[in-house]
Amino acid sequence: MTSTKKSKLIGLVGIAAMIFLLSGCYYDKEEILYPHSANGCDTVNITYTDHIELIMINNCNGCHGGSFPQAGIRTDNYDDLKTIADNGKLAGVVNHQSGFVPMPKDKPQLQDCELKQINIWIADSSPQ
Repeated sequence: MTSTKKSKLIGLVGIAAMIFLLSGCYYDKEEILYPHSANGCDTVNITYTDHIELIMINNCNGCHGGSFPQAGIRTDNYDDLKTIADNGKLAGVVNHQSGFVPMPKDKPQLQDCELKQINIWIADSSPQ
């Protein structure tokens, strides 16, 4: 083998080794990368503004917002939602508890992370 071919081969082997070593350094331990989350679910310092409002926009406000909210129940603003949270109705409907109409109506129950966030928010006195 000529020295030019040998140099090219050594260079290719070196590049392949570097790629292999660098790709092996990828660190994806979620519990270490995101210590405040449980399976990618943020459960620390849950607030209306940072967490709950988006859940309501995506799942509730279509029916319980605007000029004519269904059943006269509004979920599209903090004050009305806090009232529902404080009287136990929010937890009852989203957790599909006995004696409450399960919400969102005619749709699957909210995702586990959303339920955790709502329940933590309620337990923490519904911070804004």
